Amino acid sequence: MASSNQKVTPARVFGFLLSHWRRQPTVAIAISTLMAAATVADVATPVFAGRLVDAVGNPSRAVANHAAMAALLWLAGLGLAAVLARQAAFWGIVRFTLRMMTEIKQEAFARVQGFSTAWHGESFSGAVTRQVLRGAGAVDMLNDVIFFGLLPTTVMLLGATAVLGWRWPTLGAAIAIGNLVYVGVTVLLALYWIEPAAELSNAWDTRVSAGLADAITCNATVRAFGAEAREEARLGRVLAKWRRRTRRTWMRGVTTFSFQSTMLVALQLLIAGTAILLWQQNRAGAGDVATVLSLYFVLHGYLRNVGQHVRETQRGIADMHELVGLSASDFSIHDRPAAPSLHIHRGRIEVRDLVFRYGAHSTNLFDGLSLAIDGGERAGLVGPSGSGKSTFVRLIQRLHDVQGGQILIDGQNIAGVTQHSLRSQIAIVPQEPTLFHRTLAENIAYGRPDATLHDIEHAARLARAHDFIARQPKGYATQVGERGVKLSGGERQRVAIARAFLADRPILILDEATSSLDSESEAAIAEAASCLMQGRTCLVIAHRLSTVRAMDRILVFREGEIVEEGSHTALVARPGGLYRDLFERQALGLANAA
Repeated sequence: MASSNQKVTPARVFGFLLSHWRRQPTVAIAISTLMAAATVADVATPVFAGRLVDAVGNPSRAVANHAAMAALLWLAGLGLAAVLARQAAFWGIVRFTLRMMTEIKQEAFARVQGFSTAWHGESFSGAVTRQVLRGAGAVDMLNDVIFFGLLPTTVMLLGATAVLGWRWPTLGAAIAIGNLVYVGVTVLLALYWIEPAAELSNAWDTRVSAGLADAITCNATVRAFGAEAREEARLGRVLAKWRRRTRRTWMRGVTTFSFQSTMLVALQLLIAGTAILLWQQNRAGAGDVATVLSLYFVLHGYLRNVGQHVRETQRGIADMHELVGLSASDFSIHDRPAAPSLHIHRGRIEVRDLVFRYGAHSTNLFDGLSLAIDGGERAGLVGPSGSGKSTFVRLIQRLHDVQGGQILIDGQNIAGVTQHSLRSQIAIVPQEPTLFHRTLAENIAYGRPDATLHDIEHAARLARAHDFIARQPKGYATQVGERGVKLSGGERQRVAIARAFLADRPILILDEATSSLDSESEAAIAEAASCLMQGRTCLVIAHRLSTVRAMDRILVFREGEIVEEGSHTALVARPGGLYRDLFERQALGLANAA
């Protein structure tokens, strides 16, 4: 199972963001420069407002008019420059963020597809979808907060401190200390008081998505057992937990906001009082006081938003935790560096001293298994449930890595070739076929997307699927619903068989491929499958032994070992054999049913 070995910290989240910013360095620098320039204009505006006040109070009318007009022009120019700079930055952030979100979603999807079968078996698709979408949405919020919130605020704090400190060092020191205390307390509250609560509420939000997806996906089972009320109650318990955790997070945010507002009032009194003191000491005139107060009111707006920016940053970090963890998770199955592609000539499969166990299991399912299946041979795999048949074919597809031994195809170790080249040459019809919510034609052509409609229809006829498809409202253009729910089990299986026919791969795996078909359809498809098998290496897993009677060789599995092998006739004739016992039990069951 894919897992991340490191805890997702805020530093790792910012590192993840930075890695994507580096893909668009020019745009990132341009946005930062434009926003910094707009904020510098905001810093300078109160200075010229103060000059305007001084000009109005000048006893010389001519001098006053000239100074006032100059200050007014500066104010107009600074305002226009700030508007244009911000507008250009907005244009840039749209392109910048949309590209980031697109890349992140694509890469997360590609990564999820690369995780092992075991990982997917233990994960809720709804929860994974929620993690990716919530994390990508947080990227949008964090970009806005960092470029349009935290960066301008930092420039404003430094600029205000520099402007006032240059003229009045005492006032500059007061603002610097007040800013540091306010920002420091805000950050500490966000990271160490709100974030732990937000992380827990996000975890329960993911559980809500998982519960919804699980129940909706299994709706047919829920309705079949009349369990709607039970599922609603189950979700209600999860929602109650989510509500309590989310309420705690939100209330902590409200309390933090009140505390921040109190600190801002104190800072306002400190700066206004210091300005009045300077005026009383004749160290500041009316224009100076106007500059100080105007600059503080601009600064106050930025500081008031610091709390919101920090809260949004904290929330964005929390929302991205699972996405970053997902992107840092390791594939359990890797292609080796510079691995070559698999080239199949005959399709001979050879297993040497195979050792395999699932996950943390202490015992091996296969322990030294060896066998060979010649190219073009049709091999039936039978045995009790849990004996290792399906695992064996999964290992041939390299859906799991073995702990020991080798699996060779035409002498090439499958662990040393690319997974894509291996699986692209194996066609499989699973026991429970899953279809995409796409058209019947698209589902059949999934293994050969460039196939023509004529090819698709031909494969459907071989699979005895054409007749029921022709009866559909839109024929081959009919949408099959999520997981193919609009079709019966037998119809889904015929579509899956047609898909395998059309794929035309050198190795064919049929995993209980006719288990959902009636006897008449099974016989018809078996005849078509017999033609398909010619010249291909075929592995046919079956519980109904009638499916494998015509195989060249039958391998009988029990507890991870091949205890018998041979033709149907030879195995049935073997006294006390497992295959004979299974055959007689099925024959007796059919006789009793008749």
